[in-house]
Amino acid sequence: MLKHLDETGCCQWTPESYSYSRVGQQKRFEQTSRRGQRVSILGVWEPDECFEYALAVGGFDAERYLVVMGWLASKAAKTFAETGRLTFIVQDNCPVHKSKVVQQAWLRWRAQGLFVLFLPPYCSELNPIEGQWHQLKTHELAGRMFEYEDELAEAIVDGMMDRSVKGGYSLDRFILDYA
Repeated sequence: MLKHLDETGCCQWTPESYSYSRVGQQKRFEQTSRRGQRVSILGVWEPDECFEYALAVGGFDAERYLVVMGWLASKAAKTFAETGRLTFIVQDNCPVHKSKVVQQAWLRWRAQGLFVLFLPPYCSELNPIEGQWHQLKTHELAGRMFEYEDELAEAIVDGMMDRSVKGGYSLDRFILDYA
């Protein structure tokens, strides 16, 4: 099976979207008292079948990326054992994806039936998950302000669930352990 991996981030202050306002009145958003940190989503999209993801406050460094990929590799191993099907994950050339510590895991993942492929540099438009991020940000999060990161994370989870129901695909979330 072919899956597409990417990371995106969401801020507590989302941009205004196009809308209408009363004649003579300007559209206005009340800003929260604090900016906070972004909430990042590391997602893997198998078009029209499955979306797997994890959330993190801040970004995904090599350690967090390896934890999520370990989860995906264990799922790939189960799929390979049950069906004989390999899993291929296509991703961009983010330095984390090609770091030395990550490269050391490639052979282990291959043994589990998970192969990592890379897009050509600077070709994010070739990754279909980009459209999923756009839809999430445009339809589920646009025009909303969040005081705290956990409120934003909850809105992202709700938006992901809404999108999976509308799209008719399964959704699986990996919860990172921050301890």
